[in-house]
Amino acid sequence: MSVEAGSRALLADGDVVLVRPLRPADTAEVLGLHTRLTQRDTYFRFFGARPSGLDRLAAEMAADAGPGHYAVGCYRRGELVGVANYEVLKDARDAEVALVVDATVRTQGVATLLMEHLVSHARKSGLKRFVAEVLAENAKVLHVFADLGLRFEAGSGGPEREVVMNLDEDAAYLDAVLKRDSVADAASLTHLFKPSSIAVIGAGRRPGSVGHAILANLVASGFPGQVEVVNPHAAEILGVPSVPSVAALSRTPELAVVCLPAPAAAEAVEECGKRGVRAVVVISSGLTGTEAGERVHAAVREYGMRLVGPNCLGVLSTDPDCPYDLTFLGSGVKPGNIGVVTQSGGVGIALAESLGDLGLGMSTLVSTGDKYDVSGNDLLMWWTADRRTELAVLYLESFGNPRKFSRLARQLARTRPVLAVRSGSGGTAQRAAASHTAAAATPAVTRDALFEQAGVIAVDTVAELVDVIAGLSWQLLPGGPRVAVVSNAGGAGVLAADACEREGLVMAELSDDTRDRLAKLLPAEAAVRNPVDTTAAVPPEVFADALRAVLADEGVDAVIAATVPTAVGDPGTAIGAVLPPQCKTVFAVRPGQRARVAPLVPGRGVTACYDDPAAAAAVLARLVRYERWLNRPETEEALAPLADLDALRAFATGREGWLPPTDAVQLLRLAELPMVETRYVEADDSMAAAAADLDSPVVLKADAEGLLHKTAGGGVLLDVRGADRVMEAFRTLRSRFGSALRGVTVQRMAEPGREVLIGVRSDPVFGPLVVFGLGGVDTDLIADRAARLAPLTGADADLLLDGLRASKALWASGQLDRGAVRELLLKVSRLAELVPELAELDLNPVRVRSDGCVALDVRARFERPAATDPFLRHLRD
Repeated sequence: MSVEAGSRALLADGDVVLVRPLRPADTAEVLGLHTRLTQRDTYFRFFGARPSGLDRLAAEMAADAGPGHYAVGCYRRGELVGVANYEVLKDARDAEVALVVDATVRTQGVATLLMEHLVSHARKSGLKRFVAEVLAENAKVLHVFADLGLRFEAGSGGPEREVVMNLDEDAAYLDAVLKRDSVADAASLTHLFKPSSIAVIGAGRRPGSVGHAILANLVASGFPGQVEVVNPHAAEILGVPSVPSVAALSRTPELAVVCLPAPAAAEAVEECGKRGVRAVVVISSGLTGTEAGERVHAAVREYGMRLVGPNCLGVLSTDPDCPYDLTFLGSGVKPGNIGVVTQSGGVGIALAESLGDLGLGMSTLVSTGDKYDVSGNDLLMWWTADRRTELAVLYLESFGNPRKFSRLARQLARTRPVLAVRSGSGGTAQRAAASHTAAAATPAVTRDALFEQAGVIAVDTVAELVDVIAGLSWQLLPGGPRVAVVSNAGGAGVLAADACEREGLVMAELSDDTRDRLAKLLPAEAAVRNPVDTTAAVPPEVFADALRAVLADEGVDAVIAATVPTAVGDPGTAIGAVLPPQCKTVFAVRPGQRARVAPLVPGRGVTACYDDPAAAAAVLARLVRYERWLNRPETEEALAPLADLDALRAFATGREGWLPPTDAVQLLRLAELPMVETRYVEADDSMAAAAADLDSPVVLKADAEGLLHKTAGGGVLLDVRGADRVMEAFRTLRSRFGSALRGVTVQRMAEPGREVLIGVRSDPVFGPLVVFGLGGVDTDLIADRAARLAPLTGADADLLLDGLRASKALWASGQLDRGAVRELLLKVSRLAELVPELAELDLNPVRVRSDGCVALDVRARFERPAATDPFLRHLRD
């Protein structure tokens, strides 16, 4: 969100304010704020400013001070309550800043919010530092600076303190912004999840309508606060008092739910805003893309309300202090520890029913519908503070701010599992692929990279989602990938073992001691190696002893116990007796059971029992990947600083379209990426000089209009030796491409090695995606690639290197310099972050040897980056 258009944001107490740029027409409002100030009001201006500086700011605004001046204001309920501005100094990298905050909102974070907006704008303008001289007794100002999260230095001694704030973006600043955002967002959502009073607008008198169903669910939920209905045709409905309009309510409700046709719904939301309602749930459909929908947007913006929907199933909370159900679900929801946010009401209904069948309950359910305001990111922040929610579930059809989602989901997933149902995987929805990297960077690949890096457990169907929820609800995370299978039916055991290997799990090697114990317990015909077949003749107590023996093996991290009942007994009844003393993951499989997954509750323990070994193995594999993610190091790799960062940024400024070959090579040089020695010859120039500069043999590559992939298009001539042959090859390319030939790249032949691809594809919503795969002329045919979103950590780079189907064979010999490729991936990621104009980069092939790696070809495309800051605090508009 660009602050240029103004944006809604939250204060620390959850109050919604509008932050927007100030222009000369706002001068009177700035002066009006000045007249409300007292001598004790917090006001400061860098370089020894005094309160009279606000008059100076007003004068500058009236004169429209130009590009070196920027001012932003904070409005609460239409009134200006804070102003901040900066002015660029003689050193164009530095700026001085002024800030004033009304005393009525002094402790609500207005100063910090305004500073964040100044920082965002200053960065986009190329500023590097805010510098200041602050009165020593102005401790509040120093606290604002220190808490902002920027690298901050303040001098000591004397009546004034010299302050320097570095504007470079780093993790510490983003973490500080995210923490402030989470606190403010949780405060604002308190109106939604813990309201003191609720109004149902549009509840019908007769059963069968959505409004009547919502009111019935609310009454049945045991909500402890005051409830009123707005319906002009009834005095009471279901025992709840009814009034004809929002204005006639006996008190201003904290939360309102609207169940009316689109035009009437818009009017109701407007009336709620005028009345001072803090949160609204709009069930109504048919608003989006209409004038009524625009009226709802405008009302939310004007009156500072939080809104769920429209076109949604509703909201419920099972908080014992404030339970309520504002959905039209057909049956009640059991209280529990699962939080759900879904864009699809149908998915919400299906999940509620499935969890109910398993005896599992929800802490919260939010159906966001058309997602005008409250989104998945809001719920991630709420659940981070809500300790009742121990498992978060997401169904998202779109991402409004995926980079923020990544940080929020990663933060939450560190303390409890986050699950997501993939959507939109069917079609590639792919852009025209002008490079191999673009061919790989489909929306599905980008979304999956986001989930994987954030630690989100992703599934493809609601049924798979329920499978994983069951596994997480009743069992521990596995300590590793080593799985043992114990079965009383040999076929079921073999199927389970095959499923584990398909999912990338490791079939554990049982120790000699374990096999000896099993041999003593089981019949002679039993199989005591993994998978263990106890035979169908063993009674339940013997099966339980065999399961204990396998669980005691130090080489086993998890067990799948597959059983069928026989005339001798049902070994499945013995599994529960084994569970409590053990501290390893155990899943049960009972082929033929009616439910896909069900709780197995015999004896003292509980576990998930699946109807098929493949389902149990799939769940186990997902939990193993999540456990690995939890144990990944979080540290970022420290690369040596670039020698000339300013030159790199200057090179990128103003460029658009595909770079000419010479500029693409220059980009790699400035980014310190290894590139084979290269010369470029214009089509009309002589080749002689280039041929003489490079030792034989050389490669000639055509630069021709419309030639996207050089080798496939006949634009590459290899192993050309001697000046005469070079000239002949040049003439061949001229003849082959005619007037389309712009020039020829001449390179020294690189030493033999393995060819890989490394590239970047920048998405306007997700940001840059780094792609790694097998390269060369057949890269698209082989299609063996992995992808991660920038910025990459060292762990991300390792996952890319190990993420190919061919990775094991690629690195097994130890003859390729893995470390050099890893460093190149990190440098490419850094380039993508430093140069947001880089829309596409294709290094193919990159030749990898035992002593390093080097790019043999490069294509790069630039485009004007969107003027957005994904981490600037704002609400959806």
